[in-house]
Amino acid sequence: MTSAAMATSAGSTYAGAALPGRRTAARSTRASRAVPVCAAAEKKEDFDARAFRRELSKTDQYSRKFGKDEESAKAMEEAGIGMVSRGGLVAKMRESGFSYVQGDVTLKLADAYGFCWGVERAVQMAYEARKQYPTENLWITNEIIHNPTVNKKLADMGVKFIEETKDGKDFSGVQNGEVVILPAFGASVHEMKLLADKGVSIVDTTCPWVSKVWNAVDSHKRKQFSSIIHGKWAHEETVATASFAGTYLVVKDMKEAQYVCDYILNGGDREEFLAKFKNAYSAGFDPDTDLEGVGIANQTTMLKGETDQIGKLLERTMMEKHGVANLADHYMVMDTICDATQERQDAMYKLVEAKPDIMLVVGGFNSSNTQHLQEISEDNSIPSFWVDTPARLSTDNTILHRLAHGELVETKDWLPEGPVVIGVTSGASTPDKVVEEVIDVIFATKENLSKSAVAA
Repeated sequence: MTSAAMATSAGSTYAGAALPGRRTAARSTRASRAVPVCAAAEKKEDFDARAFRRELSKTDQYSRKFGKDEESAKAMEEAGIGMVSRGGLVAKMRESGFSYVQGDVTLKLADAYGFCWGVERAVQMAYEARKQYPTENLWITNEIIHNPTVNKKLADMGVKFIEETKDGKDFSGVQNGEVVILPAFGASVHEMKLLADKGVSIVDTTCPWVSKVWNAVDSHKRKQFSSIIHGKWAHEETVATASFAGTYLVVKDMKEAQYVCDYILNGGDREEFLAKFKNAYSAGFDPDTDLEGVGIANQTTMLKGETDQIGKLLERTMMEKHGVANLADHYMVMDTICDATQERQDAMYKLVEAKPDIMLVVGGFNSSNTQHLQEISEDNSIPSFWVDTPARLSTDNTILHRLAHGELVETKDWLPEGPVVIGVTSGASTPDKVVEEVIDVIFATKENLSKSAVAA
């Protein structure tokens, strides 16, 4: 089963569950072994995803936090994947008005960038889990965050990653008594149920902002509304969110949202609608009946402004369709915008207003929030180069970079000779150290250009 198929079926496939022993006040910070969760003989439609997670969280099988561990925080810093690189170049920029000059290069750092609180929390919990479980096999259901440097560090510590196959994730290697980490962007309720049944210890690093979105779609479900999720249907966070929804439809942008609203107002070709949104809706979704009442939710890494626009479009559509007085019977909205995502996007808009000569965006190529930072720069017609590691740059003035819509491009002579102002930002999953290593290559490249100019 694919991840999308799991998301489609997770809300209805499993019966209610009887969960293992609850915590006692004397529970240690290290979760004890627990008996597997046993499925009760209840109807499929009786399964309550939110209640299941809540009950799971009360068992000794589940951990959502450990005690404050300075040793783990220090280990992260030494590995170069801490939230800040103390004494490094990024720290110097932050301390000197978010600017730094070296030779004829001026760097302008966004005033909100890099590791967010939720990401740092997830990575630190993964480090602490390794310490809490020094001998057990330790797995992660996906990348802990979307950054190759961080994930490699965890792999070097012996953490295993669940393999993604053409049929979905392969959990066959996970055995009773082992430990599985749920990543910062969460896991579907399908995966939680499967792991609970296997009798593993679960370390849940899901960002609280993601959990807030799950609460929103659960509220839609309880009101018998369909959830309109602004996101990418195959993204792990959206897969997880969809599994907590009842009836849902995923739209990726305003263009798709406009198509949905036109259908609400004017009707249309049902089969065309279903083909257009293939893989992006819940099982049995019918646009002719399931768009009578809707609620808006979002993948937390999407553009805040676009989520707001989609929400306002849906609101206007429902008022036009059903009347202003009846809006509450057909539309609901809850604030699920992630503060960290919003802050980084706002800082990027501010940075592009300063019109640097070049923009440097650093972050994982599969990072949605980084993609949108790149998109902001491209939309403002600033030459922008998105890289995930310093290996993408060469001191011969060549760079392999990704564009906002996915193309991987090699550009030669991307750095000009002479003075240049470079705007710098990084995605919410990007350690300062990675940004500094990229900048080191830039300085080395400029030095080579200067030497070549003198030699000529």
